[in-house]
Amino acid sequence: MVRQAVRDVRTAPPPPPADPPADPTVAALRRVVDDLAASTYAIGELMLEVAPAYLSDAEAADALALLCEQIGEPLEHGLAARRYAMSGDRRALHGTVL
Repeated sequence: MVRQAVRDVRTAPPPPPADPPADPTVAALRRVVDDLAASTYAIGELMLEVAPAYLSDAEAADALALLCEQIGEPLEHGLAARRYAMSGDRRALHGTVL
């Protein structure tokens, strides 16, 4: 239910670049970043099941500390993933996951 609500209200992802990179290394790196963002989004949805969007980051940190410890994810990464799942904006991951 939470996952569907998040999908319904999040912003649309940015469109892919008009021209794919000519350099195969850059293209491969872009795919890796896209895969990382997709898996982080899934983790963010899990975080939202434990700490719903109406909780502040401070309140969510209390609820998510044990979960993050159990899955081996730093709390800051878990909170960033949660913000990314709420907004759909990759900038929520800058400085933590990406």
